[in-house]
Amino acid sequence: MVVRHVAPILNVSDVRASLRWFEQLGWRTRFVWQPNGPSEEPGFAGTGSGEAEIFLCRDGQGSRGTHAPEFPFDDTTGGAWMSWFLDTAADVDAMHDRAEALGLDVTMPPTDMPWGIREFHLRHPDGHTFRIGSETHG
Repeated sequence: MVVRHVAPILNVSDVRASLRWFEQLGWRTRFVWQPNGPSEEPGFAGTGSGEAEIFLCRDGQGSRGTHAPEFPFDDTTGGAWMSWFLDTAADVDAMHDRAEALGLDVTMPPTDMPWGIREFHLRHPDGHTFRIGSETHG
């Protein structure tokens, strides 16, 4: 058996607001589920960028973060930690600059890590942390 695709599920307080947050970073809404019709607040949605996909679940399926994490081993925050891999270190810097310009919560600036990744950390409004990086050498 081979796993074909993995889609993490994030617990969020507001699906539409989370979709807008991801759209600011170039992600696109793939689907929205409203169990009782279009007038209801969505309960579940999917957002994607390229082959990557993240599901968003309102008030369920996981936990949210409670405070800004301390890298690398803070397990007291709750919320998910996820790595996004970009093509180049220059893309990492550009995404960081975009996040800063948008006033998003950057919890660690772009840093060349000893394991060969340049990354910065970005915190979602519901406390999930994204490690956005790229290899610094081949």
